[in-house]
Amino acid sequence: MMISKNQLKEVRQLELKKFRTANGLFVAEGPKVVGDLLAVMPARQVFATPEWNPPHSCDRLVRISQEELHKLSFLQHPQQVIALFPIPLSSDHEVDELCDTARRELIMALDGVQDPGNLGTIIRLCDWFGITRLVCSNDTADAFNPKVVQATMGSIARVRVTYTDLPALCERMGAQTPIYGTLLDGDNLYSTPLSTHGMIVMGNEGKGLSPSMRGKITHRLRIPSYPPSRDTADSLNVAMATGIVCAEFRRRNQ
Repeated sequence: MMISKNQLKEVRQLELKKFRTANGLFVAEGPKVVGDLLAVMPARQVFATPEWNPPHSCDRLVRISQEELHKLSFLQHPQQVIALFPIPLSSDHEVDELCDTARRELIMALDGVQDPGNLGTIIRLCDWFGITRLVCSNDTADAFNPKVVQATMGSIARVRVTYTDLPALCERMGAQTPIYGTLLDGDNLYSTPLSTHGMIVMGNEGKGLSPSMRGKITHRLRIPSYPPSRDTADSLNVAMATGIVCAEFRRRNQ
């Protein structure tokens, strides 16, 4: 079965957020990412070359040629399969659920992170360290951008991403929920008490945490350079810093 011009147009349009929003769909590519997503949700449509074997039930499968795969793909080197999945819908009680989760376990928050690669890597880090809820400010990059989805390497299937007003969410959290933020004038990450629950907030690549979020942080953290007296880089990449912070929380609270 050949892919139609309409199907090709539908897939290619999903590179843009306005079409993802209008259609409620996002694109996933490659056996790993598509397979992980199929394990947790049905695909709206799957296009695959003959050599791809579905690891899970896949009703809406269209077999295509390698040439057609190249026309559909956003990758330089397409990998056997492209699928369209529904963007998870936010519920009316999403903020209440986030507050409740943060009282019991760690959740991650991103304040204005712009780079799709950084966002995808952070979603992957959350998955690795067992953080299943990621909340993003409304000016953070779109988690369902094809570049972000690809960078998660399938972790987008296991980490739920929510977009909301972060300062307003902090107000709803209450005084009993610690809110950790990374700041250059914070306390040493390695000598500061760390909780098993609460929200960790990471800031924009260039500006760090926004002024509106800085005032909401209850525990200010700093990743120290080594040795302290040596001249070094001004800051760390936000995804790298997220990995260091998550690793220390989990090491301390095994």
